[in-house]
This record gives sequence, C-alpha cells and structure tokens, in this order.
Amino acid sequence: MVTRMKILIIEDDIEAAAYLAKAFREAGIVCDHASDGESGLFMASENSYDVLVVDRMLPRRDGLSVITELRGKGIHTPVLILSALGQVDDRVTGLRAGGDDYLPKPYAFNELLARVEVLGRRKGAPDQDMVYRVGDLELDRLSHSVRRQGKEIPLQPREFRLLEYLMKNAGQVVTRTMLLENVWDYHFDPQTNVIDVHVSRLRSKIEKDFDLPLLRTVRGAGYMIKDDRTASA
Repeated sequence: MVTRMKILIIEDDIEAAAYLAKAFREAGIVCDHASDGESGLFMASENSYDVLVVDRMLPRRDGLSVITELRGKGIHTPVLILSALGQVDDRVTGLRAGGDDYLPKPYAFNELLARVEVLGRRKGAPDQDMVYRVGDLELDRLSHSVRRQGKEIPLQPREFRLLEYLMKNAGQVVTRTMLLENVWDYHFDPQTNVIDVHVSRLRSKIEKDFDLPLLRTVRGAGYMIKDDRTASA
C-alpha cells in the first residue's frame, strides 16, 4: 500500500487555508491545519508530517519563530514558507531561519504543489546518492562526470548543476523559479532567458546523437527529465 503524503498548513487566513487544503486533498495529499503560530508549533512538534507549509506572518507566534523553535527541538521536517514578503532579503532571512523553500504570494497552486512534492521526497532521507540515472543517462556527483550509453558528455559547471537538479527530481516538473533558486541562487531576475538558454544547451549536449529525448519543456509549468520507456514499462 502506498502511504499518502501528509502535510500541515499553518495559515491564519481561514479562506486561504480552506482553499489550499481542498486543492491538496484533490491532489491526494492529507492535510491538517493550524490557524496560528502556537497551535502550529504544537501540532508540528506532536505529530509526524512530510512537509510543513508555513505562512510567515501569523498571530500568537510568527512563522519564522515557529521554524526556529522546531529546528531547536531537533525536528527537521521540510518547511515551505509562504509570504507576501517576497524580496530577495526576505527569502534569505526565511531560509536562514530554517526554511527549506520560500514561495512569495501571490503564487500558482501548481507551483506550490510541485515544491511540496519535492520537499516531501526529502523527508528523513538525506541526499546520499552519488550517482543519478535516468534511462541511459548517468551523472556521477563525485567525479563530476556525465555519460550516456557509456559516452562521456562534457558539461560546463552551471550545466552540470542544472542537470544534477533535474535528475535529482526526475519525473517531476521543475519550475523556472525552482531552478532560479536552486541552480542560480537568486542571481538573476525570473524574467531573464538565462534558464532557457542553459536548458537548450544542455538538451543539445545530452540528446545529440541519441535516439530517445529525455529533457522536455512542460508548457506553462517548467521542465522535466524523464525516461518514457521506464514510465510505460
């Protein structure tokens, strides 16, 4: 039996929380809700969750305080921070407080869902894989080498990081913003075409002279690396 992901939403806007809970449940995710920081801290401390979705501005105890307290207790459940404070400095403050991801409001639910799914795969499983494989494509994190069908593919450092992040999240949609934050560290404006340029270069390198395409663009969402043969098997 497959265990469904369980998350806790800590959000004081009741209508927003109800919308999120409904949308997550429709996506097959079990949701609990806390309407203030103190309640959220208690529930996150006493129960096991795969991901916490935490609003930054909360009554009784603010979201960053909740996260800091949880980390101090040794609770390392992945946390996605939601906030109307969306400047780079605000995001950095949230991540340094112990958050794992930060999504400014307003946001698209599809992106929130993608980020929660990525965080859910991290829970309780440190990233110790030294080799990622998607079909006949292999990335060795230790030697910083990439091979396909045994043929070495030279990549620039940024291309390697981009491919590494995509392969780490193989089979899942990775949004442009996620790439911006995890591969470029917020150094570029989200509207820049630097991501498209690097994806195009990477695609040409890992797919040239090979029959099966692996790296696809998901229109309106982002990118995904996937081996269709495995998916249909």
